[in-house]
Amino acid sequence: MNTKAAPKASKPKVNWMLTVILFLGTITVFFPLYMTLNIAIKQPTEMTNDVAGALAPPKEWSLSNFAEAMRVTDFWNSLGNSLLITVTTIILGVLIYSIVGYVFGRTMATNKKYKFAYFYVVSGMFVPFAILMMPLVKQTAQMHLGNQLGVILLYIVFYMPMNVMLYASYMKNIPIGLEEAAYIDGASTFKTFWKIIFPMMKPMHATVAIMTALGTWNDVMTPLVIMSGTGINTLPIAQLNFQTQFGTNYNLAFASYTMALIPILLFYVICQKQIIGGVANGAIK
Repeated sequence: MNTKAAPKASKPKVNWMLTVILFLGTITVFFPLYMTLNIAIKQPTEMTNDVAGALAPPKEWSLSNFAEAMRVTDFWNSLGNSLLITVTTIILGVLIYSIVGYVFGRTMATNKKYKFAYFYVVSGMFVPFAILMMPLVKQTAQMHLGNQLGVILLYIVFYMPMNVMLYASYMKNIPIGLEEAAYIDGASTFKTFWKIIFPMMKPMHATVAIMTALGTWNDVMTPLVIMSGTGINTLPIAQLNFQTQFGTNYNLAFASYTMALIPILLFYVICQKQIIGGVANGAIK
């Protein structure tokens, strides 16, 4: 009979360097959120010019800044315009980018023409918006697209290079045998894509959706120059009022920033698992 005691399991070592890095990263993320909420619920009389006054918690919580910020920015109208532009861009973008990415992902390895077209589309990432801004403003005005539709079309074009590259890379993770089996069963290319390939792209759909949403939701320059003079405001444009009309009244500005942050934050929380899977499977491979 073996009388030796079983060896004790060794305790896992703590990687203190990684722990410190994660702790500092957490502070870096949550500190701006704390400052935003802290200033948003303060009264203007509590604001001081020193750092300690900005960091100190409010003496009395108040939601009056949020109500006033909603009135000044015409919040519901601006929110509706932002949602219309963002949601439409996401839906159309996911449909268009996935189709183009599917075509490139399956053909550019064997067809030089498609490979050239792929690199031509992806090269659009290196063209800065500042170079295109003035010609686009003139063209959209001549085509009567100085409205939400014009902004949506421009967003779809601007985000196409990166998102098409992600979709084309993601196609490497989908076995081509699934499509071959569908063809044998009599399915057309169109039906194969919508019934088999498109559902399997769900992680990449979430990744593209959140990247597109972040870009369109927070963008100021494109709607500002395209819809200038039309009276149509998105939330970022409406928030520019705080820089002139209210001067140093940061309480209303940060209250407005907080309200604008909530929709995109909820969208990210809902899609975060799919985003991680899409980036890991599409962007790395």
